Amino acid sequence: MDGVILGLETSCDETAAAVVTPELEVLSNVISSQVEVHAKYGGVVPELASRKHLENIMVVVQRALEEAGVSLEDVGCVAVTYGPGLVGALLVGVSAAKGLAYGLGVPLVGVNHLQGHIYSGFLADRPPDRWPLVCLVVSGGHTDLVLMEGHGRFRLLGSTRDDAAGEAFDKAARTLGLGYPGGPAIDALARRGDPGAVSFPRAYLEPGSLDFSFSGLKTAVLLYVREHPETPPEDVAAAFERAVVDVLVDKTFAAARRYGAGGVVLAGGVAANTGLREAFIARSEAEGLPLVIPALEYCTDNAAMIAACGWHRFRRGARDGLDLDAVPGLELEEGC
Repeated sequence: MDGVILGLETSCDETAAAVVTPELEVLSNVISSQVEVHAKYGGVVPELASRKHLENIMVVVQRALEEAGVSLEDVGCVAVTYGPGLVGALLVGVSAAKGLAYGLGVPLVGVNHLQGHIYSGFLADRPPDRWPLVCLVVSGGHTDLVLMEGHGRFRLLGSTRDDAAGEAFDKAARTLGLGYPGGPAIDALARRGDPGAVSFPRAYLEPGSLDFSFSGLKTAVLLYVREHPETPPEDVAAAFERAVVDVLVDKTFAAARRYGAGGVVLAGGVAANTGLREAFIARSEAEGLPLVIPALEYCTDNAAMIAACGWHRFRRGARDGLDLDAVPGLELEEGC
């Protein structure tokens, strides 16, 4: 393939476009956030998200091209998220990508958003280089533990049985009156608190399970705040964060030992959490296991990771036609 990869991402409330070279050098990574639009509703409103994507998608694409110093004629492949996500939001990106690929006469590659998060690790200065990898994808909608045995070879080891970790962060933040989005607010508040001030439950489930459960913790926080309003909110935030982090770290490294992993990748929006990053780094050093955590700009939804994943799919012969459709319930192992 001659040219650069143009990536598009519109699975939720971020309109994103990026230009990446076949060597996975990120030339631009533009993200238009809708946080202010949805904040007053306490969460993402799907219809509003779709409308904003329609308004912003081509503006963001043009800006990505300009920042990269390239033109549409330099694009050799268009990669786009086609699932999972909000169906209306996905359709905007998929439709734009199909139009661009058709107009330019270049290949179109659909990308699984969750696999894209894993490929954010391959944008790091020192990308993973030993198989297999155990990857934790942790975000507002997903908490998935994945065995990656090679490019395009994914096996789901465990996932949440109820709330995703990011969802639990948002609900705990709401309980503490911190607003939306909750993840960054909890992160900032927890830095000032004592994680040992409150003992919250850790749901490890049955012995050997690699699944997750955070609904009980969410309820425990709500009940504790009601019964102990005198407890400083920073202590509640720190204790809650530590309860989530302990389970995520323990299960990820248990999976790495069980499957003889050559390394660990931490990805997804919650991977931006300071406490989680620090705990993963400490455990990886203690166990002597290589760890890759993407730069903060590649943790949340972005198009550079979609371009990177799309490029690896393209190299393996993947091509999609103009019948590519949005698949809001796409499973992690699909679209390899």
